[in-house]
Amino acid sequence: MKLASFQFNGKDRIGLLKNDDEIVEIAGGLSMLDLIGMGSIGGEYLEEALQNTNSDRVIRSADVRWYPPVRKPGKICGVAMNNSASNERKISAPEHPAFFLKPSSCLVGHQEAVRVRPYYGSVHPEPELAVVIGREARDIDARDALDYVFGYSIFNDITGNGMRAEDLFHYWALYTDPDNPDELLRREQHLSYAARYKGTDTFGCMGPYLVTADEIGDPDNLDVYCHVGGATIAEDSTRYYNYKVAELISYISQFLTLDPGDVVSCGTAFKPSKDRKSIHHANFQQVAGPVEVSISGLGTLSNPVQIEEQAIGQWRLQRSEKE
Repeated sequence: MKLASFQFNGKDRIGLLKNDDEIVEIAGGLSMLDLIGMGSIGGEYLEEALQNTNSDRVIRSADVRWYPPVRKPGKICGVAMNNSASNERKISAPEHPAFFLKPSSCLVGHQEAVRVRPYYGSVHPEPELAVVIGREARDIDARDALDYVFGYSIFNDITGNGMRAEDLFHYWALYTDPDNPDELLRREQHLSYAARYKGTDTFGCMGPYLVTADEIGDPDNLDVYCHVGGATIAEDSTRYYNYKVAELISYISQFLTLDPGDVVSCGTAFKPSKDRKSIHHANFQQVAGPVEVSISGLGTLSNPVQIEEQAIGQWRLQRSEKE
């Protein structure tokens, strides 16, 4: 099944896609998060929607405003550097998945604008497979991990390279000396925090819909394409991920409890197009949208790019000369 969150006639709704042109509204005033959290009971609502495909609950998809399929997930876990095409760039790297968190406030749905301001610096797309968790997962084995998946969607992990560079610390980290707990060791490190360059408003495009897990036979073998302004900048596949979907879910669950509706974005489809254009050629400050991400069985997520000619606000307090 293909499920969608949307607004129609000023009302927020969820629905079941009847076809490319029509959506059947799911009754009950539920959100997608509600539906996922209901488990097997939620299946009854889906069955009821299937029986109303010829009723007045059918809405033309051209008339809706699309939301992210899950509008307010508890957390979005993004996986870093998980594509073999980027391995040659690694100077050093951990022998396990590395992940970061994005806030739900960054989410926008299909056909909603990615808004970029000049003071953000360089901003580019990152096309990724999104996994939506169906039930609570903590300390789960990789062999069982796919049983915890409700469905899949497309995620565009918009990334502000300019802000990442601005927030870079080169510093001495302090660690307790394992041979002498009363002493501290200094280690030179480089560090940049992800809150701005990954979590800024509109930096999480998701959709257009959520495809239930039963429709995706193998999430580790899906073709991924990304186009910006009509030019292809990525031609890739989830089979080139360093860590499989089940491994990612299992590993994250060893540290964070994954709740129903949480999103795991599995890593960037990084492989350049045949004409050697890559995602890093698609700086939205210089290249016009729209940005489109297509994944086998999941459709195409399309978002226009809007440049907001706005300077950064006066965020600092005025200080006296003595301060």
